[in-house]
Amino acid sequence: MTYLRRPRGRRLGYAVTIATATAVAGSLTSAVAAAPRDAAGFDLDHGNALIEVVYPKFQRVSREQSSGRAVSLTVDHAMLIEMPWFDALAPYHPKAVGIFSNIGRRPSTEHTTRNKNIAVIYSAFTSLNAILPEYRSRWIEMMESAGLDPNDTEEDPTTASGIGILAAKNAIAARRGDGSNRDGAEGGRTYNRRPYADYTGYRPVNGPYRLRNPSRWQPNVTSTRNVYRTQQFATPYFGRLKPFSYDSPDRFEVSPPKNSDHRDRRAYRRQADKVLEASAKLDDRKKMTAELFNDKVLTFGAVAGTPVVTTGKYDTEKMVHYIVTSDVAFVDVTIATWHFKRRFDSVRPFSAIRHLYGDEKVTAWGGPGKGTVDDITGNEWQAYLHSNSADHPEYPSATASLCQAFAEQVRRFTGTNKINISVPTPKGSSLVEPGVTPATDITLRWSNWTDFADDCGESRVWAGENFPSAISAASQYAPAIGALSHEFVQRKLNGR
Repeated sequence: MTYLRRPRGRRLGYAVTIATATAVAGSLTSAVAAAPRDAAGFDLDHGNALIEVVYPKFQRVSREQSSGRAVSLTVDHAMLIEMPWFDALAPYHPKAVGIFSNIGRRPSTEHTTRNKNIAVIYSAFTSLNAILPEYRSRWIEMMESAGLDPNDTEEDPTTASGIGILAAKNAIAARRGDGSNRDGAEGGRTYNRRPYADYTGYRPVNGPYRLRNPSRWQPNVTSTRNVYRTQQFATPYFGRLKPFSYDSPDRFEVSPPKNSDHRDRRAYRRQADKVLEASAKLDDRKKMTAELFNDKVLTFGAVAGTPVVTTGKYDTEKMVHYIVTSDVAFVDVTIATWHFKRRFDSVRPFSAIRHLYGDEKVTAWGGPGKGTVDDITGNEWQAYLHSNSADHPEYPSATASLCQAFAEQVRRFTGTNKINISVPTPKGSSLVEPGVTPATDITLRWSNWTDFADDCGESRVWAGENFPSAISAASQYAPAIGALSHEFVQRKLNGR
């Protein structure tokens, strides 16, 4: 498997690459490279439209767009880019009904690979133009690579192209006014709209330079190329959106972050010390694991997605079912996570450590290339992934919840907990400590989804982004949402 490297940033990307293999131009494409080609280079009758047509064009865009994007925005785009593919294929399935609308069933004689590929490609083309119109030239190239007409925009429920177009437009219409504020109109704003801006009146208790309440979230000050900015809680309203697979996040019982209550000074210090201990014990494997799981595009794409797709030898239809199941899990677990993040509004480690230790010296990682030192002060300490510090409250862990929900739905979808993931990390390939870490070539390996999800969660403690209890909190609801997401898609496939 090729280990794809990307420029540094909060690599959350669009779920179009989160939910499936980002290595489509490499190892996945080779699986279908022997198929016959038409004049345009793609075999509509035997090829896989996602692997050979859609993702090769979208990969690059997703990387360009992903830096600095909160996962809530990522999964919102997944709903409108990937999930309509399910509705585009439903008419060519014996029982399936759409997620956003019911276009109707086509005769069994039309349930061909060609029609399915065409429907998915036109659905993707329509959604991508609506969500990312600035890349229209690339989407046109995508269509031309499949020998399809980008000027065909007819919404016809009797043709594959028309069904794909309808599926995308129906999804966009169904999600309009859903509270995501993707058009910036929430709160009655008519002019100078601000997409995804808060309209619910959230205000942090703490300022970036003053910790008024040591139990509550404090916006961090981060820098890119020596330009400093103060964080804002990204989409604090996202927990109010309607999930697909359950009614409300209130159905889940999540313990409050009692260790973050600064009035219990012993527990408060104990959990901060756990993060400092993890920081002091960072080794090359933990550093590279933390960097890997911080890049959600890479984690759920080339690393976790490729083995599922290639092992199962999925055609376009099966691949769509897998992707959409992943998307439902990502959307629904993010809604629940944001619901609890806003409810608890909990402090992150950097604030607690500064509050507790100030100018007192501690033992911890001393910064890029410094290793573990014993004379760094609490005020000087920063997380290993400081430059990518998450812009939302700490509890529960968003990364841990994504990994746990994903792992559970994959187990359900594939019927096994076994995997064979091997991620080569060349000497000096770290993005935090380039040229230094790892000291030698190493390989990160996982043989089952349980260990994969566990390391994913623990990596946030190693990274200095979460306290251990935030990882445990995710386990109280994320696996259940992964299971519910699988059940939701299976119900749709069975016509319910």
